Amino acid sequence: MNTIEQAAKRLAELKRAGFDVPVPEIPGAAAASPVPVEAPAAVPVEAPVPVAAAAETKIAPVKPAAGRSSAAVVAAARNGVVEALTSSGRRSREVMLDLARLEREGYLVPAQARSQLAEQMRIIKRPLLANARGESAQTLSRPNLIQVVSAMPGEGKTFFAINLAMSIAMEVDLSVLLVDADVLRPSVLARCGIEPARGLMDVLQSPSIELHDVMLRTNVAKLSILPAGTANAQSTELLASGAMEALLDELAAKFSDRIVVFDAPPLIPTTESRVLASRVGQVVMVVEAGKTTHAQVSQAYAAVEQCPVVLSVLNRARGKAGEAYGYYYAS
Repeated sequence: MNTIEQAAKRLAELKRAGFDVPVPEIPGAAAASPVPVEAPAAVPVEAPVPVAAAAETKIAPVKPAAGRSSAAVVAAARNGVVEALTSSGRRSREVMLDLARLEREGYLVPAQARSQLAEQMRIIKRPLLANARGESAQTLSRPNLIQVVSAMPGEGKTFFAINLAMSIAMEVDLSVLLVDADVLRPSVLARCGIEPARGLMDVLQSPSIELHDVMLRTNVAKLSILPAGTANAQSTELLASGAMEALLDELAAKFSDRIVVFDAPPLIPTTESRVLASRVGQVVMVVEAGKTTHAQVSQAYAAVEQCPVVLSVLNRARGKAGEAYGYYYAS
């Protein structure tokens, strides 16, 4: 069998696999002897989806995208790659949160809609959401961007940030993006049972990486996660860069029904949180009861004084009914 006959046979196989492959005119092809078409069952299909499965799932034919020739599409199919070529571009990857593990470790999950923790988070999130909707007396810039911080490490800010994001995801008309902005010691993915992935730092470093390339959709409706990404020695400078300013503008304006929660580094031992606090609309300061000193709290408040709204949460406080959270406003 000569080269032309082999090419014609391969095109016939691709058509039977569900690909809409245009057949270019090949000089001399008309003079070639006819190629017998074998029965589909006898033809091995190299594409990852069997012919029968392709018929059942109705996979759309692969068509050339802008700037791609038919030959490029044929080459992709020949390599066993079924490409999703759409005008809207790429879609963010989906991950599965280990909800059973999160619940065992004391986190809020959707099944706990009437738990004590769920009620406490409802109380805490209400003023934040009112500000995000423009219902407060103040006119805020980027009010849907909420930064969660603490004065020192180990006060429970990541625990609170995850719970706040989970609670907001339970809202009827809102979605939430949880950003692991603790770029020095990221822990959101590990706590949620997700493998490390590219994220915020990668978007800021490389113009070719877009937000949807690294944002993770989850099995919790209306909850997405943006990982911290690849560690960088210039993380403070990146968070203070024009690229970060543009990203915050995109996060604040692109989706009017999305709240963005940043789990940021502790304020006193780092500089990253101070930079971010000057650019978000609201800050939540997590303070551990019986541990954080008055001097540390005062220093932390001074570091975020440029943010017009600061909501403070007293973590691990014990009341009459054993509440885990108390809350109060601080200006």
